[in-house]
Amino acid sequence: MSDAGPIGVFDSGVGGLTVWQEIAARLPHESTIYVADQAHCPYGPRPAGEIAAFSTEISRFLVENRCKLIVVACNTASAAALYSLRQKFNAPFVGLEPAVKPAAQATKTGHIGVLATAGTFRGALFQHTAQTCARRATIHRQIAPGLVPLVEAGQFDGPQTGQRLRQYLEPMLAAQVDQLVLGCTHYPFLIPAIEKITGHQMTILNPAEAVARRVQRLLQNRQLAAPPHARPARRFYSAGDAAAMRVLLSKMKVAAEVERLFWRAGRLVRQKDGPIP
Repeated sequence: MSDAGPIGVFDSGVGGLTVWQEIAARLPHESTIYVADQAHCPYGPRPAGEIAAFSTEISRFLVENRCKLIVVACNTASAAALYSLRQKFNAPFVGLEPAVKPAAQATKTGHIGVLATAGTFRGALFQHTAQTCARRATIHRQIAPGLVPLVEAGQFDGPQTGQRLRQYLEPMLAAQVDQLVLGCTHYPFLIPAIEKITGHQMTILNPAEAVARRVQRLLQNRQLAAPPHARPARRFYSAGDAAAMRVLLSKMKVAAEVERLFWRAGRLVRQKDGPIP
């Protein structure tokens, strides 16, 4: 066992905290660094090359801060950059892709739904999985614009959130979808609102737990796991609205400071005077 450094986790915003939460629960002795690129959120509508550039710079920041493993806690960034990140950096990367395969295996109606961004649907990871599973089930794809900004604003439930969710989910209910794949790490914050609409008609698939298990296996296999007596340090950074991120962490009952990062000529730099007040 070796306390080789923290686990790095990044996302376009606060959505990746759903993944971070599972990692922290499964690996309570591991230190973590979380980066939210809220300055450029949402990633979904952006070109793949731009997302890859952001992901590269964030990964460089995490590597420079001794991260022993990096989780790309964003389906869109995984689709756009995961392969290139593994080529550029000497660190293991764990990415995300929509859980289409387990949904196709579990469906009883033969219809599965996927809520995701346009960037995720364009990515090779989703395309390959969808083609592989196409014989097992009909895949109902739904780009869900507007949900990420609502989550970033802390609007997990309410009239506007409910209206958008009904717009996306009611056609799936009519098509007898019984497995709903959440293809964005922001969407698990909306599970209670989703269940108000779908009731017991859909099983909701959240990939965060599977990602945490994958991280645990990689650390064990590479002998990078922190010892059981380690005291974890948990650092959070935002390249945007750090105050909003701190409010969300408090809702998750995580006591933490959030430091600001700034983009300067395509590079991430820390605020010199430390955490924001």
